[in-house]
Amino acid sequence: MALPSSGMSDDLKILTTVTTEAEADMIRERLLEDGIHAVCQRTLGGPQWGVSGARDVLVNAPDLDRAHEVLKADEGSFSDEELARLSDEAGRGAGEP
Repeated sequence: MALPSSGMSDDLKILTTVTTEAEADMIRERLLEDGIHAVCQRTLGGPQWGVSGARDVLVNAPDLDRAHEVLKADEGSFSDEELARLSDEAGRGAGEP
């Protein structure tokens, strides 16, 4: 697997799996605010539904525990409106009307 030059190693662990690309991007951006690099990829074996397909969020193995702590501290901090807006933006970015 080719990795970006963003500090990612070959030892990646799944932090979480989410239902949309927008959710995965929000988590990735939140982790980066705390200095944790993450990558998102389509979940293997899941349905292929464009931006609404499930995504795995992966982090370097040494960052896994800290990444879990960041997500736990942020539980419930995203409003339904914010999630809907990000989902709409992701849909438009993928060419959906």
